[in-house]
Amino acid sequence: MSSFNTIEWKDNRVVMIDQTKLPREETYVECRTYEDVADAIRRMVIRGAPAIGVAAGMGIALGAVNVPADDRAGFVSEVKRISGVILGTRPTAVNLSWAVKRMLRVLEEGEGGVDELKAILVKEARDILDEDIETCRNIGKAGAGLIRDNSAVLTHCNAGALATGGYGTALGVIRAAVEGGKNIKVIATETRPFLQGARLTAWELDRDGIPVTLITDNMAGYIMSKGMVSAVVVGADRIAANGDAANKIGTYTLSVLAKTHNIPFYVAAPLSTIDFDCPGGDSIPIEERDSREVTHINGTSIAPEVNVYNPAFDITPNENISAIITEKGVVEKPLAVNLSKLRG
Repeated sequence: MSSFNTIEWKDNRVVMIDQTKLPREETYVECRTYEDVADAIRRMVIRGAPAIGVAAGMGIALGAVNVPADDRAGFVSEVKRISGVILGTRPTAVNLSWAVKRMLRVLEEGEGGVDELKAILVKEARDILDEDIETCRNIGKAGAGLIRDNSAVLTHCNAGALATGGYGTALGVIRAAVEGGKNIKVIATETRPFLQGARLTAWELDRDGIPVTLITDNMAGYIMSKGMVSAVVVGADRIAANGDAANKIGTYTLSVLAKTHNIPFYVAAPLSTIDFDCPGGDSIPIEERDSREVTHINGTSIAPEVNVYNPAFDITPNENISAIITEKGVVEKPLAVNLSKLRG
């Protein structure tokens, strides 16, 4: 388990580690309103699909606690409005909409007056966090057997404790393998332009004492060609019903390289990341972010004022994925057929 809290509910506040400040400083943001939570999601103070889902649930609960209405109908109406604001923060990670739907479901089904509904929503948000941590541990247990002893695992972006309620998805698999006594080294890509690999994954692994080597994104093909990578394990922000996976930009490239070099390519994600209403990757919305993420680092310009294209995610087709690791076990090919068996 990580030695920090990614996000927690504390005294009717939502407290989260500020991931924009890592690794230079470990500071925490205290969100007092649902608007604060929405802003934190937009600015990537908190990021990673499962963590965004937790934040969404807590943001709705926080908004609900502060609703002044004392009649049930007025309260429900206001919480639905708040949920719409949270839902509009980021488009690609399906865990966000999953959490919003879950919170609205307990709102509709909850019994009692306004005070009882507030308590129900707070409990549900806290349950989402607790369940996410347990889910990640189960993902780790399910995937650890795929990682060989004395191997080097390449990962992209950050799918660790920082991207979840705790423990991690892709890094959860690595952590579980290490906890099982295996000697594992990790290769982390820097993950331009937001540098989640350099700033977050390397920080997490180093803090946990897991050997990590940081590389630039364009070194991946070279080190694969030299036999330096045993497996690739990444997370996902949304998985379509056919097994296509949206993840941080650059993941698709790594999948092509891994396929070329006969290296297994695994996606680790909870069932809440699978969008069974989405038939394939072409239907997944891709967020495009601010051009300054490409042209500036820490506020300092590194490029001339030119046109910038900055999609935050890309789609890895199911044929490039060796298996998908979930809390219910490893889903092997054919992915579309075997994923459908997990639909609740």
